[in-house]
Amino acid sequence: MTASLLSLLAFQNNYGAETAGAEGPGAMFWIIYLAFIGLVIVSLWKVFEKAGQPGWASIVPIYNVIVLLKIAGRPIWWIIIFPIAGLIVPFDIARKFGKGGGFGLGLLLLGFIFYPLLAFGDATYNPNA
Repeated sequence: MTASLLSLLAFQNNYGAETAGAEGPGAMFWIIYLAFIGLVIVSLWKVFEKAGQPGWASIVPIYNVIVLLKIAGRPIWWIIIFPIAGLIVPFDIARKFGKGGGFGLGLLLLGFIFYPLLAFGDATYNPNA
């Protein structure tokens, strides 16, 4: 009986060793993830401020979409069709900041790269563009 108990304990110890890394992502992942999210939030905040809007509006759900539509020069009722309008708005934002269609495509597909470029670059907002 003692031998079977020892073999059971050995099995549990081996099983625990094999699954030790299966808890989820490690600390380094979370540090990088939070830094990435922080960069996106700071970038949107700065873009909102460049457009003459309050920066804090970028972190308020739904209201940030309304302000984004305002920055893009689109009517607020577009929030109803935003899943579709969201494909057009990045191009409008690029145009309002003096950028071309390629930059608008970058905002649409790679926003985590292009919003920081817009925020920390020399682009200026022109509401009449």
